[in-house]
Amino acid sequence: MKKYIVSLVVLVSMMCAVTMNAQFRYGPMASVDFTNLKFSQDIVTIDPKAGTTVGIMGENMFDGIGFGIDLGAFYSMKGATINLGEKKIWSTEGYGAERCYLHYIQIPLNLRFKYTRLSGFEEYVAPFVFAGPSISFLVAKSNIKALEYPFGEIGLSIGGGLEILRHWQVSYSYNWGMTYALKTRQLEDYSARNRSWSIRVAYLF
Repeated sequence: MKKYIVSLVVLVSMMCAVTMNAQFRYGPMASVDFTNLKFSQDIVTIDPKAGTTVGIMGENMFDGIGFGIDLGAFYSMKGATINLGEKKIWSTEGYGAERCYLHYIQIPLNLRFKYTRLSGFEEYVAPFVFAGPSISFLVAKSNIKALEYPFGEIGLSIGGGLEILRHWQVSYSYNWGMTYALKTRQLEDYSARNRSWSIRVAYLF
């Protein structure tokens, strides 16, 4: 656990250093997420489910070049229905279509580019794109005893959107889980990673 705390301290220190030379804004963010679980083998079928993410995000943009970073601290609920009952190894133990929800504290850090040289039109609408990693700490989960879980996951996101009236940001993104989010107890190497689409709305002060 100590190494994760050290990582957070380093991240905050980096954020403070960058903020000294850039325009920093922050505000609330909420999104709707559509998550699927990608297993290492296609043994059972998965039904994607909707989840949600809420929290505080910040944006640090360097004046004049259009580049910056965004970061945040979010609560995120992801999940899907795993149809374990399709195979006897689980159906004989009473498992069927199991809804699996994973609750995370998520810390993303993205590089972003915002196009603002629009002859004044950027005061109304400005497009942006972003990409970067995130680390998510698992804080709660569905009680499915056929599954086991790591401490969390590391993901990679890419997306884009529009800034409206200098404050509102509407964006979409896709997140690849780079490490496994869960695995089955009975099949040793049968693990799954999160795959999520998100539609996000933020207001930056």
